[in-house]
Amino acid sequence: MTKLSVNVNKIATLRNARGGNVPDLLKVSKDLEGFGAQGITIHPRPDERHIRYQDARDLKKTVTTEFNIEGNPVPKFIELVLEVKPEQVTLVPDSVDAITSNAGWDTIRNKEFLTDVIKTFKDAGIRTSIFVDPDPKMIEGAKAVDTDRIELYTESYATDYKKNKEEAIKPFIEAAKRANELGIGINAGHDLSLDNIEYFAKNIPNLLEVSIGHALISEALYLGLDNVVNMYLHRLK
Repeated sequence: MTKLSVNVNKIATLRNARGGNVPDLLKVSKDLEGFGAQGITIHPRPDERHIRYQDARDLKKTVTTEFNIEGNPVPKFIELVLEVKPEQVTLVPDSVDAITSNAGWDTIRNKEFLTDVIKTFKDAGIRTSIFVDPDPKMIEGAKAVDTDRIELYTESYATDYKKNKEEAIKPFIEAAKRANELGIGINAGHDLSLDNIEYFAKNIPNLLEVSIGHALISEALYLGLDNVVNMYLHRLK
């Protein structure tokens, strides 16, 4: 069975928009685990506009499933990960001003850099994953830098799913087959949702884990509003 890791960045975004501690990131993460999530993912950025670096430290003390920290391995990020020591670190090549991740690594061009960073994390006992596009050459490059896993960047699949799901998933199947041949674990994430996740999971061989945040939190709003509105109405009677 493919594991579900929930990205809680959006919870932090909502908290930060108002100040204070509502919603409580730690409580939400604990509840998610209680509801069955098999991991918690965060993606701190240098400006800490959603997840704060202190959140990573606090979550390490409370997360009882797999803790996955994503991000661009700039010095500050590397220091944080080595301090917190999550079960997994996912390297993402996003720029400082990126709203969200928008590309995978060029594992060939960045071979020396990635090799050094991955060795640093693996020496500390942290499992490594690299965010990549569904390109067999990039998978081969990931093997060359000795990562434990790749995370397939699934935006193109999500975008094209409703047009032609068979064509949308083809490059991901080929990338997954190459990863399996090379003995690299497969994760996936970005814009996966209730609409498209089942087809993806059924067609990607040996998919170990998906990380889902924005869609899952948005779907929780839609699916939960009816219940909450009626709870308020009940109390107002």
